[in-house]
Amino acid sequence: MGEAISTSEILTATGIDLSYGSQLAVRDVHLSISRGEVVAVTGQSGSGKSSLLYCLAGVLPATRGQVRFEGRSLGDLDDEEISTLRREHFGFVFQYGELLPELTVEENTALPLRLAGHRKGPALAAAGEVLERLGLGELRERRPAQVSGGQSQRVAVARSLVHRPAIVFADEPTGSLDSANASAVLKEFLDLARSRGTAVVLVTHDRAIAAQADTHYTMTDGVLGSRGVM
Repeated sequence: MGEAISTSEILTATGIDLSYGSQLAVRDVHLSISRGEVVAVTGQSGSGKSSLLYCLAGVLPATRGQVRFEGRSLGDLDDEEISTLRREHFGFVFQYGELLPELTVEENTALPLRLAGHRKGPALAAAGEVLERLGLGELRERRPAQVSGGQSQRVAVARSLVHRPAIVFADEPTGSLDSANASAVLKEFLDLARSRGTAVVLVTHDRAIAAQADTHYTMTDGVLGSRGVM
């Protein structure tokens, strides 16, 4: 169970559908996420949970309904505005880290800050601070090919949080790790997010992982089940 969270809503979905051609992947989802809340969505492969995640993040536009971040409808934003919103206020963690092989661990971590226009020195300093928090300070000059899978995923976590986003979207963030590494990475991820007041939307097939969240939903055939508090 997580710590007490704020009741202020940061992200809401109202009646959203998401279709791929004639296939309806997300059906009439209503959801609200509070500032600092950790929300887990579980479901079998093909249940629509990843589609929902990318719809909430503005990567995939809803076919029907509205997603709002801090009161602004994502559907009302043009491509440049939605890109700026994701770059400055959202963080992302993927199953396989998706680090850039040509950059060092520190440069990968600093990337969100550099893309937002921060100078190299301060960006690398901020990256170094987060890496130290995750026990990765000694690896900052290494390339992704020179670190383990668990370390690589910790770097991805550091990158997602370095710019202090309002919310992080995590798609099976520990799915490529063994159980011991998965548990350690998840704890470090959620501890750091909570310490920074960052909300997390976590998609996973693993109910043990979902049990670390504040709130849990199960998704079946594109339909989001009732809200459960862990």
